[in-house]
Amino acid sequence: MLLKNLMEKTEFEVINKGNTDIEISKPFCCDLLSIAMGKAPAGAVWVTVMGNVNTIAVASLAEVACVIFAEGVKPDDVAIEKAKTENITLLASKEPIFETATKITEYI
Repeated sequence: MLLKNLMEKTEFEVINKGNTDIEISKPFCCDLLSIAMGKAPAGAVWVTVMGNVNTIAVASLAEVACVIFAEGVKPDDVAIEKAKTENITLLASKEPIFETATKITEYI
């Protein structure tokens, strides 16, 4: 499934629309950046509550399809600007991490 198709099927808030023609592989849940950097698979939908610029850097390095901020968390302005520069899609969910990842799994 392409990221743009997932975005059409969900109520996730779009914070930044980057490249949405990316094939998504699965959800990846992690709030520890060093683990995400080494273990997030390319094409994953990364669900986290870490809303800073370092999250965007890791997302770029890991080549994830997008980042979804769970629990109603919103990234800071610096992170949003970096996502625009890196062409990374950022979404937000009011749901907890587990429920957000479960919803993604249902759609994939």
